[in-house]
Amino acid sequence: MGPFARAGLAGIVSCGVLLTVVLIGRPDGDHGNSGAERPQPGPYVALGDSYTSGPKIPRQAGTPAGCDRSDHNYPAVVARQLGVTAADFRDVSCSGATITDLTASQKTSNGTNPAQLSSLSTRTRLVTLGIGGNDIGFGSTVTTCVTMGAMYRAIGSDRLFSDDAPCKKQYSDGGTDEVAQKIQTAGRKLSAALAEIERRAPKARVYVVGYPAILPAEGKGCGRELPLAPGDATYLHDKGKQLNTMLRGQSEAAGATYVDTYSPSVGHDACSAEKTRWIEPLQPSSPAAAVHPNAHGEKGMADAVLRAIGV
Repeated sequence: MGPFARAGLAGIVSCGVLLTVVLIGRPDGDHGNSGAERPQPGPYVALGDSYTSGPKIPRQAGTPAGCDRSDHNYPAVVARQLGVTAADFRDVSCSGATITDLTASQKTSNGTNPAQLSSLSTRTRLVTLGIGGNDIGFGSTVTTCVTMGAMYRAIGSDRLFSDDAPCKKQYSDGGTDEVAQKIQTAGRKLSAALAEIERRAPKARVYVVGYPAILPAEGKGCGRELPLAPGDATYLHDKGKQLNTMLRGQSEAAGATYVDTYSPSVGHDACSAEKTRWIEPLQPSSPAAAVHPNAHGEKGMADAVLRAIGV
C-alpha cells in the first residue's frame, strides 16, 4: 500500500498485509523449525512494506527516505534484542512495497529502493518480511469503506443504502468477492517468493508472521476515528483474518513457521484507548501513519517474532 506519510489511507496496510517472515540459521537440508537450538543472530535482513518500515515513527532513518523506515520498527527492536551488530543488520523494507518489489526495484516519492531480495545471501541467518496487504489493495478497500461509512452515518442507512454493509456489497457484487480473489492471487505470489528466499538464503529458517488486529474482534467501527457501517466493519475484520489464514497456509506449505501477531494485538486495535492501542486511527494520537502500527505496535510485533525465535 502507498506510503501513509504522504498518501493517507491509500497506504493503509502498506503497510502495509502484514506478513512478516523470519529466516534464521537453518542447517542445510533441514526445513523444519524444531526450535531446539537458538539460531545465530545474524546477518539479519529486514524485508517488507510499511507495517515493517514504520512510517512517521521517530526516528526516521535509512535510504531512500521515501521508504519511511523507523529505527524503532520491529526489525530494529528484534536486532537490538538479539544483539545483532550494525554491520550485520540491513533494513530494506519500504512503504508501499508489494510482493513484486521483492525482486524488482521500487520507485518512491523520494528515491528508488533496490529489489529487496538482492540483500539476501548464503550468509543470511535472519530475515523478516512484512508483505501482501498492498497486493490485495487493502488500503484502497479501507478508504472506500470509510467513505461509505461516513455517508452511512451522516445520511442514515434507510435513506441511501439498502443494508448495513454497502462497501461489502460493492466488493461482492455479482456473487464474487473481489478481495478474496486478490488474497488467493497474493498467495500464489507469496509461494514463489518464499521459494526464492530459500534459494538465496539456504541456511535460514523461515517464520511467517501475520498481521495485527486493525479493528475489534467483534467487528465494530470506531465512530468518528474510523467511521464504518456495521456490516462493513465485520467485512474488513473478516478480510484481515482471511489474509492471515492465507499467510499461515503458505508458510506451512513452504516448511516455515507461522507467527501469530493477531492474538496478542486483540484489544490494542485502532478503536482502543490511546495509551493501549497498537494501531492508530485516521487521526493518529501518537507519531505514526494513519491505520498503521505506532511504536507500541511495532514493539508488540517484535515480541511475537522473538517468542517464535525462542528468545
